[in-house]
Amino acid sequence: MNLNLRAAILSNVSGHNAEQLEATIDDALQKGEEKMLPGLGVFFEMLWKESDEQERQEILDTLEQGLKQQ
Repeated sequence: MNLNLRAAILSNVSGHNAEQLEATIDDALQKGEEKMLPGLGVFFEMLWKESDEQERQEILDTLEQGLKQQ
């Protein structure tokens, strides 16, 4: 069986507007379940690919600051 998890995740949110995407992300973060991590990873991958160098640096800076607070 060949399961393309990335394609399945994207299919599940295809056509969602910004409000629906935010609700999906908030729900995943609030539940804190390990099974939600692949979906968030796919979202991050999309964000990274669509970002220019300045936006990527901002993402990295935000991640760095967040890790310092752990």
